[in-house]
Amino acid sequence: MVEDGGGEEEEEEEAAEGEMPATGAVPALQRCNGFLPGKEAEDGGGREAPARGEERAAPAEAEAMLAAGGGRLETRLSRRRLVVLAVFSGYSLVNAFQWIQYSILSNVFAGFYGVSFTQIDWLSMVYMVAYVPLILPATWLLDTRGLRLTALLGAGLNGLGAWLKCASLAPGRYPVTLAAQAVCAVAQVFILGLPSRIASVWFGPTEVSTACAVAVLGNQLGTAIGFLLPPVLVPNTPNDLDLMAHNISIMFYGTAIVSTLLFFLTAVVFKEKPKYPPSHSQAVLQTLPPEDYSYKQSIINLFRNIPFVLLLISYGIMTGAFYSVSTLLNQMIVTHYEGEEVNAGRIGLTLVVAGMVGSIICGLWLDYTKTYKQTTLIVYILSFIGLLVFTFTLDLGYLTVVFVTGGVLGFFMTGYLPLGFEFAVEITYPESEGTSSGLLNASAQIFGIVFTLVQGKLTTDYCPRAGNLFLCAWIFVGIILTALIKSDLRRHNVNSGIMNLDVKAVSDD
Repeated sequence: MVEDGGGEEEEEEEAAEGEMPATGAVPALQRCNGFLPGKEAEDGGGREAPARGEERAAPAEAEAMLAAGGGRLETRLSRRRLVVLAVFSGYSLVNAFQWIQYSILSNVFAGFYGVSFTQIDWLSMVYMVAYVPLILPATWLLDTRGLRLTALLGAGLNGLGAWLKCASLAPGRYPVTLAAQAVCAVAQVFILGLPSRIASVWFGPTEVSTACAVAVLGNQLGTAIGFLLPPVLVPNTPNDLDLMAHNISIMFYGTAIVSTLLFFLTAVVFKEKPKYPPSHSQAVLQTLPPEDYSYKQSIINLFRNIPFVLLLISYGIMTGAFYSVSTLLNQMIVTHYEGEEVNAGRIGLTLVVAGMVGSIICGLWLDYTKTYKQTTLIVYILSFIGLLVFTFTLDLGYLTVVFVTGGVLGFFMTGYLPLGFEFAVEITYPESEGTSSGLLNASAQIFGIVFTLVQGKLTTDYCPRAGNLFLCAWIFVGIILTALIKSDLRRHNVNSGIMNLDVKAVSDD
């Protein structure tokens, strides 16, 4: 695998070099028939695979890409992949910042708009509510209209929502800021499912997990900045609402300018895919005529895949718990440490920054070892232990202890996010990465809504410990479900040349 320099003359030379006669070409892979390349087999449900005469032949262009020797397809890396990853991480960062900027200042915004804490919590939960009904249309758009259009929608709506917030800079305009946050929530639908898709389409097999972790990292960094910056920009001045409005305007206008710049960068940088596929698994998928792909069938295949269904639930539990802890962190800290809003933000920052480190370490580890299930299970167990320790040390009266336990909790809980994405892609190949990631995120939003409402009620009526123990019980259930997942690394097998002729795109176990 070599780097694609990107020059026109160089690309022409590479194209000429790539058009080598094929020997032992791999048959075209069809997403919608549910089989990897090789002979057809009868599935566990008794349905026979399509006859070979019914299959579409591989396009001549795809056969021309086959390199000599065992039917391996020529692959190259594009230098543009790093810029694409950086720009995506940037506007994902801004979207995450806008998600958390209200909840970390829940007491400030409740006083400014004259509303309850529950109404301020909804400014975060609207992200979760919007995601669930819109995820299927969004993944359909990604699969049928492509990566570039989806990226532009995410970046554009993100900027639009940021500018609408600038119209809510007065007490009594809570509905305006809620509507603006809803636009940002719709933008999130076109953002959260892209990390694994960008990683698979643009990055090679030895860097794909790390690339996915970096793409997720942008969102985590936005959350971290959202914990740190708003309490500094908007100190609590309940006796001077004009000063408070001025401080909020600095945050809102700054966010709008940055998000607009990132939208224009997205329009310039994003391409549908590189000139050459970066991996054998992507090269095989690119031999398919677009009309052979059925979005409906892909969804059916995913829900028939028992390991994916188990991962869908366990990922939803872990990520939903993280969303709930992030949303209610200010309330938990202020309950035991009155007047410590700034330190609550710093603890949130510690939690997320530690998680960013965990994400990168986990991504590098997966690229090196390919031990997806083992790593996922270990991180799940350590997240459970971390939440228990955080729960029982929160009320000791020592903020230093909360910083440490929050960092440990974040390292594992946030570090789990890219693990789930990459594990899903492996066990569902050759189904669309965007669809599997989108369903994982939908599960996370559903669990996040329920967990935030229940934990918030328990925290308000009883104490933060009651709410955290509720989450601990659910994470323990997630450990059991993760242990039951059958690890079948299909994408890795294709990239390694291990062509198991009876392996299906969905498992009937």
